[in-house]
Amino acid sequence: MARMTAAERRECVIRAAITEFSRGGYHGTPTAVIARRVGVSQPYLFRLFPTKQDMFLEAVSRCLQEIRVALLEAAAGAPEEERHRVMAEAYRELMTDPEKLLMQLQIYVSVAAAEAAGDLRLGEAIRARWLELWDDSHIALSADTEETTYFIAHGMLINALVAMGFPTAHRVWSGFALLEASFPIVPAVASGH
Repeated sequence: MARMTAAERRECVIRAAITEFSRGGYHGTPTAVIARRVGVSQPYLFRLFPTKQDMFLEAVSRCLQEIRVALLEAAAGAPEEERHRVMAEAYRELMTDPEKLLMQLQIYVSVAAAEAAGDLRLGEAIRARWLELWDDSHIALSADTEETTYFIAHGMLINALVAMGFPTAHRVWSGFALLEASFPIVPAVASGH
């Protein structure tokens, strides 16, 4: 069996970091857990990523990049009037993966906790990456600020309702039924509760 290159090992660490950080958050995930998942020593882990924060930021970047790519790919082949709908469908599909949902929630909590503790670097770095998601969505939605805000806001509400385990039949989802014709946003993952 061929030995992994540093780039391949780095990729394994990023995937493992997403898995572990999505479960335990930034502060609740020891780097030893990530090293064990990948099968490397902690010293080797820190040769790939100088600090735990660097590793977390790379996991954040990957998570947000995967969302951006899915939304942009959905919008790419769609007529302008269909982009909102197809991007919503792509997002809904992404949120059927609990790891992606949990990682997003951990991102927001980590920024709030870091800034409450006086660490502004983490928030600045994550906001820059999140703004790329906003900007790409904004451009795909014809640079319509109201539509972009609506799109992102509904995605965030979906995150909250799914994370709390509300079944789609619950009354908190009822407002979405009114929007279903133009914005099919009720994710399949919520129906399992």
